[in-house]
Amino acid sequence: MGWQNSSINGILLLDKPSDFTSFDVCAVVRGMLHTRKVGHSGTLDPMATGVLPILIGSATRALDLIPSHDKTYVAGFRLGMTTDTLDITGDIISECNPDVTQEALEDAMAQFKGNIMQVPPMYSAVSVGGKKLYDLARQGVEVEREARPVTVYSLTLDSYDRESASGVLTASCSKGTYIRTLIDDIGKAVGCGAVLTSLRRTSASGITIDRCMTLAQAQEYKDSGILESKLLPVDAVFEEYPALYISGNQAVRFRNGATLALERLQPPVVCGVRQSERLTDEKYPQDSLYRVYSREDNNFLGLGVKKTDELRVMKRF
Repeated sequence: MGWQNSSINGILLLDKPSDFTSFDVCAVVRGMLHTRKVGHSGTLDPMATGVLPILIGSATRALDLIPSHDKTYVAGFRLGMTTDTLDITGDIISECNPDVTQEALEDAMAQFKGNIMQVPPMYSAVSVGGKKLYDLARQGVEVEREARPVTVYSLTLDSYDRESASGVLTASCSKGTYIRTLIDDIGKAVGCGAVLTSLRRTSASGITIDRCMTLAQAQEYKDSGILESKLLPVDAVFEEYPALYISGNQAVRFRNGATLALERLQPPVVCGVRQSERLTDEKYPQDSLYRVYSREDNNFLGLGVKKTDELRVMKRF
């Protein structure tokens, strides 16, 4: 089959199914849209489900620039068990029959709110010495990992059954936080160990699960010939940045990678409202980013960054 749809650009918001890797999902989308240039933002483990933005065509250039990396997860857990992967899919290391009260569990969870240090698990994509940890783990090799700072903005116990020592929690956290490690650490804090039994990402990069479609729904849209119309434009992931609308001549310069004089630019638009101050005003700090559009056709041109007296091209789309 030919890959004739190389001009497709945009973002597909998917609710990843379990037992698929994030790479598997990209492969399915490549087949649906007959295009090669497909990437994803925020890897999910195979057992996990939930928000997985799929970037297509020129949108893949946004992968390293998506501004909001905070995420929210709903996680199932079981106390009294540890495994080599820190989740229920791994080989069991230890088991016991714990008797942990809800109060004791919530007291332990409280230790992991806010700014904390977290050691990434061996089964992760973190690189040490140029090698992925999961590759080393599969070889039976365990290496020292440095603890890294992460932030857990909120951590709540949604349900807990003392008899089965299992429950569900919700965590909102910064980029780089491993929920498997968080639950393992909570298990250590209550003295009996714990494993992740399920994981669902309900928000990521400002995108909530209610905006996402399943792969089955995507296939239905594809069969109906409307899947491309369901793609978000690439600028949808940059909505938190103010917008600049520039003239035709300025748009030509921007497309060619040239800088634009701040004093010649109209004031930015924030949340649909044009501001009174120009970019030369101290209200707009150095190195702040802006969405740049052509006034003539409203096309999104890319991201610009404010410097001393000019707007430089950060990324063209």
